[in-house]
Amino acid sequence: MAAESTLPQLTALTAKHRPTLDQALEAIRSRAYWSPHPEHPKAYGETAPADGLAAFEAVRGTRLDLGQPGTDGWAGGEVSPFGPELGVEYPHVDPDVLLPAMRTGMGAWRDAGPEARAVVCIEILARIGARTHEFAHAVMHTSGQAFMMAFQAGGPHAQDRGLEAVAYAYEEQTRVPGRADWSKPQGKKDPLNLDKRFVAAPRGIALVIGCNTFPTWNGYPGLFASLATGNAVLVKPHPRAVLPLALTVQVAREVLAEAGFDPNLVALAVERPGEGIAKTLAVRPEIKLIDYTGSTEFGDWLETNARQAQVYTEKAGVNTIVVDSTDNYKGMLGNLAFSLSLYSGQMCTTPQNLLIPRDGIETDAGHKSYDEVVADLAASVGGLLGDDARANALLGALVNPDVKARLEAAAGLGEVALASREVVNPEFPDAVVRTPVMVKLDAAKPDDSAPYLSECFGPVSFAVAVDSTADALELLRRTVREKGAMTIGAYTTSEETERAIEEVCLEESAQLSLNLTGGVFVNQTAAFSDFHGSGGNPAANAALCDGAFVSNRFRMVEVRRQA
Repeated sequence: MAAESTLPQLTALTAKHRPTLDQALEAIRSRAYWSPHPEHPKAYGETAPADGLAAFEAVRGTRLDLGQPGTDGWAGGEVSPFGPELGVEYPHVDPDVLLPAMRTGMGAWRDAGPEARAVVCIEILARIGARTHEFAHAVMHTSGQAFMMAFQAGGPHAQDRGLEAVAYAYEEQTRVPGRADWSKPQGKKDPLNLDKRFVAAPRGIALVIGCNTFPTWNGYPGLFASLATGNAVLVKPHPRAVLPLALTVQVAREVLAEAGFDPNLVALAVERPGEGIAKTLAVRPEIKLIDYTGSTEFGDWLETNARQAQVYTEKAGVNTIVVDSTDNYKGMLGNLAFSLSLYSGQMCTTPQNLLIPRDGIETDAGHKSYDEVVADLAASVGGLLGDDARANALLGALVNPDVKARLEAAAGLGEVALASREVVNPEFPDAVVRTPVMVKLDAAKPDDSAPYLSECFGPVSFAVAVDSTADALELLRRTVREKGAMTIGAYTTSEETERAIEEVCLEESAQLSLNLTGGVFVNQTAAFSDFHGSGGNPAANAALCDGAFVSNRFRMVEVRRQA
């Protein structure tokens, strides 16, 4: 039970949010479409856009004091990929002071039970949802996403993923009843009677290491999975993308305090330039859970060195499209062009390798040679991004100089089928906006140094000529097994080929999308229905979201008493 002082607040929150929790539970069981968070900006009221922008502008140039224990200074320095400096300062903390303080409230949070924790988490998400326009600007100016993508992916889609994690956490914690009267017959003797209590006991303090590109979308699943299972959560944002997660921590602390819990159950840890506190925090004995999205190198380091913690990583992979044949050539080209262009290819799900038989493919528009397929796809991308206003709305800005360097270097890797061009953003003239580059490569003599065997994060794709679809599948299997993949796509009119592609993906644990030609794209996933990553190949050791993502964040502890 929760402490007496929290009962009225929890009763009200339960009445308010239990229906949402029940709908979320039904959604993860049915896998049907459902979302309580509106995608359209107009759904938030007439004044919401102006109010959100004003709230974002009001926080710029300020010091965001969260009232955390152990604050020993201030840090900041974010610069928007669109140009402006944010000028926000955040508390820098002494972990020797903060971490013990975070543990103080865990007993009451544990004893509150799964339902109370779930409805408190849903209230946090609801308050974030009410400020979606403000959060959209914060995501836009830290990630480089164009506003509409920042609004949707950084707002309702991120909130959906957080709620999905809460639903899975509740489901896994309530598989076992809280109490049981146990009686074992003993023949003529009196039965053996025990009173048994089962408690979902949290692991400890969870560390969320945020990423630059999708601070909320990638941050919320781990944050809410750990919080809903009774753990305290320390959020360590990427130094270039602090504001969205700092605002999240601020909201969480307010809700926890109002519900009668210790606000220090959620705290923020920012770093000074070059400090690298993620490594320091990750190996602290108090840290029992780690959620990380980012480079393979640091993800591997965490998995190797943070041995005291359960580590959940989403790293890098080589996402691949196998092009065998299609009965909707125009639809295929349009779908791929959008997938390659969205957010300048800066998504962990964006296709990189396009495997195309060198003898060409059969389509509803007749046979198309390899060169024709590549040229037509390049033309489709060029047409999609030919208008600068539309290009800016789709591309956003390059998130950091490393992406720009990779884009520029890619042109030297092979024959350029589609050259990148600079796009001017009239609202933000300092933004670095570039269209994708597509390079033609040949897999006739693959070696370990071939560019298509490694991830080239950003607006870069390789049109790889292969001897046959069978050879494409061999290359697909190799790249997934060795490098991992978050997404695989394929186009084929052959049932036999479809089965062969599916078999590779099942054996290598890669999420597969077949013959997408409409408004659903390989690099998009829907919470409550689609699994993001599988946890079964090197790109990620966990999936967003399934039972495995939450079940090891707590352990079921039994207390037996003589009846």
